[in-house]
Amino acid sequence: MISIVFELCVPLEKKANMAYSQIQKMEVNVHIMASAEQFHDVLCNKTHHIANISPQNIKSVQILKGEWGTEGSIIFWNYVLDGKACVSTNMVEGIDKENNKVNLKVIDGEMLKNYKSCTFIAQAIPKENGSVVNWVAEYEKQNANTPEPHTIMELITEMTEEIGAYLTQHTI
Repeated sequence: MISIVFELCVPLEKKANMAYSQIQKMEVNVHIMASAEQFHDVLCNKTHHIANISPQNIKSVQILKGEWGTEGSIIFWNYVLDGKACVSTNMVEGIDKENNKVNLKVIDGEMLKNYKSCTFIAQAIPKENGSVVNWVAEYEKQNANTPEPHTIMELITEMTEEIGAYLTQHTI
């Protein structure tokens, strides 16, 4: 089961003679059969395996700075979105192992062409028969014509489903 929530948050700032900036949120919940701990472990500590698990979406994942599973690490993603090769450099802003939660801030790449800022928050929540992975994109559009990030959230949903399915049959 997948659910999508779109939310417009209150203005963060208002500048004279300028439109105010707004952080917006888009949320997706994905039910997977794998445990919350298994999913969190792959996303946080074994991220480089995602390219093997979801090869049609994720072409490679490399660590540029730091170590897997540590806050402040810089991770480079090479992925395909709408048939186009894309890249994203993300900083691991936060890890909450107890709650199976990871915050990834986009610091470079295609996403920042459309958005002034973008952060992805993933939390795997234990449920009967698996878990629900809650993904939240917090973003600020470059301008009023910037589209909502539906396609990247669809890619994230598909990747999450593939990780969940993989983990029910394999150990990493």
